[in-house]
Amino acid sequence: MQATSNLLNLLLLSFLAGLDPSKTQISPKEGWQVYSSAQDPDGRCICTVVAPEQNLCSRDAKSRQLRQLLEKVQNMSQSIEVLNLRTQRDFQYVLKMETQMKGLKAKFRQIEDDRKTLMTKHFQELKEKMDELLPLIPVLEQYKTDAKLITQFKEEIRNLSAVLTGIQEEIGAYDYEELHQRVLSLETRLRDCMKKLTCGKLMKITGPVTVKTSGTRFGAWMTDPLASEKNNRVWYMDSYTNNKIVREYKSIADFVSGAESRTYNLPFKWAGTNHVVYNGSLYFNKYQSNIIIKYSFDMGRVLAQRSLEYAGFHNVYPYTWGGFSDIDLMADEIGLWAVYATNQNAGNIVISQLNQDTLEVMKSWSTGYPKRSAGESFMICGTLYVTNSHLTGAKVYYSYSTKTSTYEYTDIPFHNQYFHISMLDYNARDRALYAWNNGHQVLFNVTLFHIIKTEDDT
Repeated sequence: MQATSNLLNLLLLSFLAGLDPSKTQISPKEGWQVYSSAQDPDGRCICTVVAPEQNLCSRDAKSRQLRQLLEKVQNMSQSIEVLNLRTQRDFQYVLKMETQMKGLKAKFRQIEDDRKTLMTKHFQELKEKMDELLPLIPVLEQYKTDAKLITQFKEEIRNLSAVLTGIQEEIGAYDYEELHQRVLSLETRLRDCMKKLTCGKLMKITGPVTVKTSGTRFGAWMTDPLASEKNNRVWYMDSYTNNKIVREYKSIADFVSGAESRTYNLPFKWAGTNHVVYNGSLYFNKYQSNIIIKYSFDMGRVLAQRSLEYAGFHNVYPYTWGGFSDIDLMADEIGLWAVYATNQNAGNIVISQLNQDTLEVMKSWSTGYPKRSAGESFMICGTLYVTNSHLTGAKVYYSYSTKTSTYEYTDIPFHNQYFHISMLDYNARDRALYAWNNGHQVLFNVTLFHIIKTEDDT
């Protein structure tokens, strides 16, 4: 009843607001009279209505007028309901347009950040977004009460279209295929330049970049430095003992996602974490021995094995962290190497260059650095670099050049992010250090001092 009275008051106000007051006055004897009107704090209209005098003669006429007013109120209520549904529908359109406008704004921010690398498909995507926005403009025009907002939307779309057209005209000559060919040409030139670089001297280590977190605290992961550019297989060997399973992944991306391509069950358990993959074969130290094994991944069998004479094994001369790391196999730009210690050299590091086919020692160098005081080591261009610890604060402290048979003390720090390094090997193809850092597989970038060869050099 109260709702009907409110609607009745609203209807009376609507009628009275549009008519001449001199022609709409109704005396108390003839009908209802609006005595006063106001608005409450919630924005609702409040009207005071004087009822007509009651008499038997006018009762039927008043009842008829009341029924007519009630019919008008019902019609008005239905109209309001229709208007409400339409408003809700249009509001959804506005929300949709707001989302698309935000997305479009993000797209153009990306364009402004790197305009020269846009490709044809980016323009097509933006044009499709524009086509989706155009049908929404008539919907917004229904909101006559907010004409300024509609005008602003139209102007912004026109401006965005103009910017898009300008950018397309500016870089239209550089389609995707042309840009792709230019990138390939630049990559070829860079590789040709790198081939002219002589072996460099280590100057700096930066990083690391965490590639993956997996496995135990100790392990090894590696790629083949002699593999072709299209061959990016990764090999993964968890733990430093009591294991014979090698996991293979077709790429770094598959390694990160855990998509194994193959597993190998080696004929022997390995010792330590200092294995290396070189020219398609795995070289590792056989458990509880100083025997080196060469295992072919393609053939699935051992191709060679040989004892490393006098080399300590089974934690006789390990690195500072232990883990049967007595014999460290590694590769660089020159070839295959073994780093170990012997009683004959008083437990100090010995460097031996190996024949990759027969595993024979081609030449050896005896250093004065104690193997047990080394955290890890790696070879770059025939020079052995030794870290002073496997823990936080580690740095490259000592280097020995096999070219000159001389050593020097260095001070090249690097960030031991996860506090315990159990494997650190250089990859000549990637010009990076692969490391196993407390259950994290990470990469370090290296900065080398190079001398560029010229055609006059012999």
